[in-house]
Amino acid sequence: MNDPIQNTKQLPPLLGMTLTQMDSLTQRAGFPAYRAKQLFQWIYQKGIASLDEATNLPKDYRAYLAENYSLGLPEIAHITGVAADTRKLALRLNDGKIIESVLMHDEERDRFTLCVSTQVGCPLACKFCMTGLGGFQRNLTVAEILGQVILAQRQLTSDQRLSNLVFMGMGEPMLNLEAVIPALQLLISPNAIGFSSRRITVSTAGVVPGIRKFGRRNPGASLAVSLNATTNETRSRIMPINRKYPIEELLCALLEFPMPQRRRITFEYVLLRGVNDSDADARRLIHLVHGIPCKINLICFNATDPLPFEPVDDVRLEVFRDILRHADLTVAVRYSKGRDLQAGCGQLAAHIQQKQIAS
Repeated sequence: MNDPIQNTKQLPPLLGMTLTQMDSLTQRAGFPAYRAKQLFQWIYQKGIASLDEATNLPKDYRAYLAENYSLGLPEIAHITGVAADTRKLALRLNDGKIIESVLMHDEERDRFTLCVSTQVGCPLACKFCMTGLGGFQRNLTVAEILGQVILAQRQLTSDQRLSNLVFMGMGEPMLNLEAVIPALQLLISPNAIGFSSRRITVSTAGVVPGIRKFGRRNPGASLAVSLNATTNETRSRIMPINRKYPIEELLCALLEFPMPQRRRITFEYVLLRGVNDSDADARRLIHLVHGIPCKINLICFNATDPLPFEPVDDVRLEVFRDILRHADLTVAVRYSKGRDLQAGCGQLAAHIQQKQIAS
């Protein structure tokens, strides 16, 4: 499908509005209420990139909308990768800032997963992550979060659908819940985009107040926690957020987190050679997660200059994994797709590399 043309006017976006809000603006403008429902379906269910695609809406209604509102989609600045595997989408926002999302294809199961960003950059400065290295610029809006999903779907053929969403891209979702929660509600609503809540995962580095708020307001998405260390000393060194919310406080919040039936929290653990990969770390990890319905994803570190870490070798990885499995924990090893595109875990850094992207 063709890429959308960015509306450069600073107009409020339609994307991100609820049906109630669309109904209100439609009736205020003197158009019948049923037109709002049609507009809502065009934007969320059909994923239009231009109001001109909404062919059953009257021209005067479309003209009114175009004059007073923007659709709200980012502009695709650049796509790296191939359709058969992984594509990194660099998206230019209305203020010119660049974010990245990653579209991954699991050929074996023929599933498409989108890694969604929630901020431009990230304020948490995890030492093994390029996104945090460039600092924080701003939160994304509801429209900018949903726009990533709609634009990714438009990269697929008519018989292909996004099957999974993981909020694991640029930024810390728990620091932008005022946009993340409304975006999730529209993603999950059967009248809007209609994703299964079981196929959406939101990841956090451990912002405890955000986890508690997410637990109260979450429309049903799963929770993942980037743990990455088993002592406060190590975790504070590689994840500064731990100095504010240490492991004990984080685990307490997770024990209290309201879990839907048959759901589990995912613990993400990036293995760093000589830092957090010892047998003792594995045994401590078993102790830490005790009592929390969970699964553990062991993630192979993506070595990237100038990050000062190295990945573990296969033998160390297998030993670490087997210690966890012998304790009857559910463990999976995750190799990041798109590492050669700088699209793997911890590699998204468009806000740093913005000048390299053709305008």
